[in-house]
Amino acid sequence: MLNDSDENIESLQPLVQIKDHSIALLFSNYLLSIGIQSQLRDTPEQEYLICCPQESIPQAKAEFEAFIMQPHASKYQQAAWDRNETVTINTGDFATFKASFLAHAGVVTLVVFALCWLVFLGSELGWKQQLFNSLQFYPKLSIDALLSDPIRLIGPAFFHFSWLHIVFNTMWWWQLGGNIEKTLGKGALINLLLISAIVSNLGQYLVSGANFGGLSGVVYALVGFVWWFGYLAPERGLSLSKPLVGFLLFWLVLGFVDLLPVNVANTAHLLGLLSGCFLAVFTVKLQKKL
Repeated sequence: MLNDSDENIESLQPLVQIKDHSIALLFSNYLLSIGIQSQLRDTPEQEYLICCPQESIPQAKAEFEAFIMQPHASKYQQAAWDRNETVTINTGDFATFKASFLAHAGVVTLVVFALCWLVFLGSELGWKQQLFNSLQFYPKLSIDALLSDPIRLIGPAFFHFSWLHIVFNTMWWWQLGGNIEKTLGKGALINLLLISAIVSNLGQYLVSGANFGGLSGVVYALVGFVWWFGYLAPERGLSLSKPLVGFLLFWLVLGFVDLLPVNVANTAHLLGLLSGCFLAVFTVKLQKKL
């Protein structure tokens, strides 16, 4: 089942595997419309594998991340129409979309995603103060406090204060964390989560005290990690587009100049970003030595 008859069809590399034919065809047509060669292949698991040239993998991955967030956007249907094909995503496809959502992320990504939402929903149902008191960073930091309740080092990352706060953080976590876990494995994502949460939480505590929360510091660590890992090892296919990096850095700057309509843990964001960048450099250098 081919979407393109290019002579170099055998040189195409796997990009993503999707269960539903309509969704796979829609995205494959879109790749063709923006100049990325695309081939749709059947798999033994009765799924559909989208392949494209090796040099186009980073751009195609970035496009897929945008597509999976909003597959009904008009530009994707327009790409199908331009190729004289009609692709309809019906109600049954939402079950497939759910499966694609789960397939994009590994166990660690999904567990953290679910934990953040469970805590948030619990706080919305009336247990906000109890949950915050349990997850809050140490009101008074000491060796005894660290030894008796170590979970508080990372606890604030799982508590969110509003719907906008948790949606923004968990969707970025799903997107970038899923990419890291799929590419480098569970251990890499766990290390990144723990180190960036501790660094960003401790830094924010030293600047403003213990009344903060959210996964934002970790999210910025993911951004820094993917950004620098993609720059240092582009052959691994883990990358973040320059416009997205620019947007997130601009958002960081807005927080520091106090132009955002909400209170922002700026120190946590900055330290998270820096920790992610340093971990990317360390990971690439370590892998090159092995």
